[in-house]
Amino acid sequence: MEQPDVTAGIRRRDPSVLDAVLRDAVPRLLIAARAAGLAGDAAEDVAQAAALIFLERAEAFDGRARATTWLLGILANKIAEYRRADQRVEATDDIETVFESRFDSHGKWNRPPEGPLSALLRGEMRTQIDECLEGVPERQRQAFLLRVAEGVPTEDVCKILGVETNNLGVLLFRARTRMRECLETKGVHGSADADLQ
Repeated sequence: MEQPDVTAGIRRRDPSVLDAVLRDAVPRLLIAARAAGLAGDAAEDVAQAAALIFLERAEAFDGRARATTWLLGILANKIAEYRRADQRVEATDDIETVFESRFDSHGKWNRPPEGPLSALLRGEMRTQIDECLEGVPERQRQAFLLRVAEGVPTEDVCKILGVETNNLGVLLFRARTRMRECLETKGVHGSADADLQ
């Protein structure tokens, strides 16, 4: 318990009493902050923050504990705040690195974020496409997968399948028509054939 005259001096913000309390307490605050694992500058910053809080709330001091004990309680809270802030900083990516990885030089998304609905629809759509592909004859399916799904150049697809360019066009037209008809029966309505080329 603090002496009544010291408690009264703290509560009325007597400069000489506050100075004496802080002169006695600050070295202990620094030792406690360092003992809590904070390095030099961090320990000093936390001790100073505790001292400032003590000065701001001086009139609330009730004298049930010694002023140094009260200051150590404030210090414990400041150390906890410092650690939480430090963890947030470590958990946060450097903004420059994030920006460079997510945007191009013009500020456009490299790969736009996808919402949960898009992911769900994409998964459902993929299932429907796979089901419809099963109903497409083998040669048409191969042509469709190579040219449309994989983006293999027309000349290379012709070589792989051993067909002429006109024949490939017919295979692709028939595959697209079957795919569109199948997907429409599943309730999927999309782009025209021209968009698939």
